[in-house]
Amino acid sequence: MQVADSLHADFDLIVCRKFALPMNPEGGLGAVADDGTSILNEDVIKKNCISTDQIEYEVDQVKQNIKQRSLRYRGGRPPARLTGKVALIVDDGLASGITMTVAIEAIKHRRPKEIVVGIPVSSATGFKRVSNLAKVFTCAIANMPKYYLADFYRNWRDISDDEVMHSLEHWRQRHPI
Repeated sequence: MQVADSLHADFDLIVCRKFALPMNPEGGLGAVADDGTSILNEDVIKKNCISTDQIEYEVDQVKQNIKQRSLRYRGGRPPARLTGKVALIVDDGLASGITMTVAIEAIKHRRPKEIVVGIPVSSATGFKRVSNLAKVFTCAIANMPKYYLADFYRNWRDISDDEVMHSLEHWRQRHPI
């Protein structure tokens, strides 16, 4: 929201989540966006011998979570119209890049003129994956065998749904439709 304020731009959100590798929540089998767009990480699936049933179970769990969050965050508002506009997607960083990839694919369905990604830090793998799909701006690219986004922040924690709602309500009060 601070980026949108600084650019005097419209703000919208896209809810995306990865589906976790069984027994390793940090690993991602793929990701799904709130419009149903999904991507599988075929390399991880093959490497870990993940069955179709396991994939379907994980996808169903994540889709339910995303649907609930999207309804709560949007409050019945439709997604912003992006046809012919530049879409700037901002996130806290890229690990594998699979979640950002699904966000980009979901945004493409809305026919923007251009998609730009802004992130503070990225793994080399994530940067390569995402830069094949959009213009990517980052401050740092890390080439490390074990990459954890949290390692690049002094204070790392998940933001609660209540905190997201508070921020969204504050934005909407300052920027009525």
